[in-house]
Amino acid sequence: MNLRNLLLDIHSLEEDLLTFERKFGIRSETFYPAYFSGEEPDHDEWVLDFSEWAGVYQTWLTRQAEYRNEIQRRQRQSTRLTELIQVATV
Repeated sequence: MNLRNLLLDIHSLEEDLLTFERKFGIRSETFYPAYFSGEEPDHDEWVLDFSEWAGVYQTWLTRQAEYRNEIQRRQRQSTRLTELIQVATV
């Protein structure tokens, strides 16, 4: 996945995360560790939301890591910001 597509995917996932955060009133970074450690929702109608939210957050974490890795790789080749921007907009 190129830089541009990674960034577009990250933004799309962030929109999904914001929807869940607004619905449940907590940040994803608070929700995910609790859910991952086995906490279940109190309401049956939240089960699918929690599962989807966790999946979106995990994908977001993965894309963030992929983006950082790709930026670091490219920065080793060139440290100029304008070159990074040019590569990302192709």
